[in-house]
Amino acid sequence: MKTEPDDMLEIALDVNGGRVRRRVSARQHLADFLRHELGLTGTHLGCEHGVCGACTVRLDGEIVRACLMLAVQADGARVETIEGLSDTGIVGELQRAFHERNALQCGFCTPGMLIAAAELVERQPGASRAAIRRHLSGNYCRCTGYQAIIDAVETVCRLHRGVRAG
Repeated sequence: MKTEPDDMLEIALDVNGGRVRRRVSARQHLADFLRHELGLTGTHLGCEHGVCGACTVRLDGEIVRACLMLAVQADGARVETIEGLSDTGIVGELQRAFHERNALQCGFCTPGMLIAAAELVERQPGASRAAIRRHLSGNYCRCTGYQAIIDAVETVCRLHRGVRAG
């Protein structure tokens, strides 16, 4: 489908700590912008209805479904993808715990799952297994059966529970 020039809008946003300016179609979703315009392929497209969580990113510190959001809606915002969050802080701890607990299978859901789990650890480090399940219920995994994912998140929550208490 050809995009007409009058359908293009200029946006400027911070992505993973760097300033980005691009002309985008008014109808382009944030997930497609991140993947196709910026090459940030950790933001996966699964259901394209906001149900599976594979496209989860942080927008101004809050997790959102990038498949439900237009790129123009992120104009002026701060966007963090798994590429910008990996290997550091809570996401890095979660990555190690996922590896140690065998919570990785095909990896398709993992970026969104890690971003959602990091939010939980940051906001509720004392989360129970039931709270972890509830928080991650919007992120689907077809491979692991979830038990190992819950174990991994619980491990990191336990680490941070002690940090916040002390």
